[in-house]
Parts: sequence; structure tokens; C-alpha cells
Amino acid sequence: MRSIVRFIILAVFAFPCCQAVRAQCAAENTAFQSGEVLNYDLFFNWKFIWVNAGTATMDITQTKWEGKPAFKSHLITRTSERLDRFFMMRDTMQSLITEDMTPLYFKKGANEGGRYYVDEVWYSYPNGKPHLRQRYQNREGRVIEKTYDSPKCLFDMMSMLLRARSFRAEDFRKGEKVHFPMADGHKVENITLIYRGRENFRMKSNGITYRCLVFSLVEYPGGKEKEIITFYISDDENHIPVRLDLFLRFGTAKAYLSRSKGLRHECTSIVKK
Repeated sequence: MRSIVRFIILAVFAFPCCQAVRAQCAAENTAFQSGEVLNYDLFFNWKFIWVNAGTATMDITQTKWEGKPAFKSHLITRTSERLDRFFMMRDTMQSLITEDMTPLYFKKGANEGGRYYVDEVWYSYPNGKPHLRQRYQNREGRVIEKTYDSPKCLFDMMSMLLRARSFRAEDFRKGEKVHFPMADGHKVENITLIYRGRENFRMKSNGITYRCLVFSLVEYPGGKEKEIITFYISDDENHIPVRLDLFLRFGTAKAYLSRSKGLRHECTSIVKK
């Protein structure tokens, strides 16, 4: 179930005082606005039967960070009572980014199958270079604190998701790969995003068909490609994830968009019947 959060993650930079970072990492937000709310239904394949696994909600609001304008995003994931008997998950993620999408802060509080932990990442940019302060705490209260410096832009799963929504589809070729470093409370790992092309997808719940851009998030354990998530985002200016296929250690899960409000643009990716 860890990968469910990791999506709902993924489908995809600054302080005015740090102009070097703005030039290196900043990106224009063309996709979302304050007040957006996305709701998802989660399903899990249990012994060849798809069962309702729970829900997820993501919202974006305007806020301030150290007196500067910023966006705050929450992602809350909950398994259903039925699935709780086998695997309980209660996850909350929070991300703060500047108006031009520079990461500022990330927190994940997770209770996944009895495993509880809290990840936190604080970003700063001394001399125009990203610097992380990372903190991890487990159920027993053990704390690991680290720092990490990099000449490259760094992200967490939430800030990358928000940034990826402003990617331009016309800039990608089918099969193209995007590599980026992703941080949590105790490590930084390299992740790869592969563009799979365009595909129409019909929602069984409401019959709506979306024109989508399809991406896969992959890792390379032992040098072999391992697909983690395939996600479908609306092929319009909103770029909202409408479907996710999640490949877990013990099965397959899917997430489907059930409701959206506060979108910045008209949803022009809906295919007319």
C-alpha cells in the first residue's frame, strides 16, 4: 500500500532572495489554483476480485511560508473498513511550495499495516544550491536526522507531483524518460518517469471518457526496470490524474477520480459521446 500513497501521489520550483535557485529550479504553474479538491476511489485486487479499498483526497490552498506567498497541498489516504481487517492505512502528506513551485517543506505521517512513521524535509537554498534537513521518526520514537546538499534541484513526492502537472505534452516523445532525485525523511533516491503516449480512458462509474497522457513511474533495483505506477492524466491544461494503476508487492491496486472541484481550467479532455 506504500505505493498507493507514493502516487497519489506522483501522476508530477523560490525565495526572492535566491535568484540563482529561481533560475535553476523555478517553473511556471500553469495547471492548478488555490481551492482545487480532487477525490479518488481506491480498489484492490484480492484473489482475482476487485474490492473497494478506500478513498483519497488531495487539496491545494494559498498560504504563506516565512511571510512569503506559497501553496499548501494535502493528500489524505484511508483504507475502507473492509480492507482494514487485512491492511489498515491512514496516511497524511503535506507539501509547501513557492508560487513558482520551489519546494519548501514536506511531511508524511503514515500508519501502514501497523508500521507508523513520520517523514519531514525542510528545504533551503544557501548560495543558490539546494540544502535539505531531513528527519525520520518511527513508532518507537527513534529519530534519524540528516542533511543533504546537491547541485541539482531536489523534490519530494508531493512537490514533484505538483510540478509534473505543468509539463507540456508536446515536449515529450513516446518512450522518453525523465530522471529526478526524490527525498523523504532519511534518504534521496533517483526515480524515472517514462512517457507512454496518449490513450482514451472510460470511467466505469460514470461513463465519462477522458483523453489522457499516460506515464509510468519506474525504479531499477538490481539494474532491472520495475514499474511502480502507471497513471493517466487529463490531456488538457489541468493535467489532473484520473486513473492510476499501482503495482504492489502483494497485488495490484487502482485509483479512479470520483469528483473534482475548483479546477483552474475547463476540462476539455472529456471526449464527447
